[in-house]
Amino acid sequence: MTSLLPQGACNAHCHVFGPRERFPYAPDATFVPERDAPKEALYALNDRLGFLRCVVVQSSCHGFDNAATEDAATARPGRYRGIALLPTGVADAELRRLDAAGFRGVRFNYMGHLGHATPIDDLLGLAARLAPIGWHLQIHGDPRLLTELGPALRRSPVPVVIDHIGRVDASLGLAQPAFRALLGLMEDERFWVKVSGVDRITRQGPPYADALPFAARLVADFGERVLWGNDWPHPNHAGPVPDDDELVASIARIAPEAAARERLLVSNPQRLYRFADTP
Repeated sequence: MTSLLPQGACNAHCHVFGPRERFPYAPDATFVPERDAPKEALYALNDRLGFLRCVVVQSSCHGFDNAATEDAATARPGRYRGIALLPTGVADAELRRLDAAGFRGVRFNYMGHLGHATPIDDLLGLAARLAPIGWHLQIHGDPRLLTELGPALRRSPVPVVIDHIGRVDASLGLAQPAFRALLGLMEDERFWVKVSGVDRITRQGPPYADALPFAARLVADFGERVLWGNDWPHPNHAGPVPDDDELVASIARIAPEAAARERLLVSNPQRLYRFADTP
């Protein structure tokens, strides 16, 4: 195990793709991976890095068919969780079935390259049905999301997780309006943020010196509602594919104190995703 990581550490954001012979890609997928990224490869990476727990986020390449993510979660029951992609009209029975399989939330994409965005009122209508089963919303969007949809998301009856530091532009600095808007949302205790994606918001590349201060600020100010993930296998990446060992090593710069890393990697994901108390 990587000595930096506490016992029971969780990689709270990654994906599986295929294998396409068993889990075909959606006919209307906005992107199709060049290579499959099956659960076995994810397990091997997490085991090598020292992550006992993991949250597998359904990818848009599989659309609303969550079978690949469900397979990855259920093959390591209790230690792996899933985040679904679902239509807002999904039946309550399906939500309960997925909950029993280890799913804990629904992701909505507001990135232009990922296709049609769900109307906010429809999203909030589904959120009201997520509350009884203890699920949350996970929101992925460009920085305009923080200013344009942020006020509406404050009406959510369930927690709201913002992906990848809100996809802010690190070159614009900590005082930029989008990051100030994210900090403002985080003042509301229903909001959480993933301090993943330093490799996506950087404009300098590794070792991400321009991006890490954003993650560090969020960990310092909102340590009880931050999560970390490596975003493997790094889909739709504009730059070179990140080195996962380097991303893990950067956690020490985001959360230099052991207590902060314990919250970031163990107690926070345990609370949100309802992992067992004992890893």
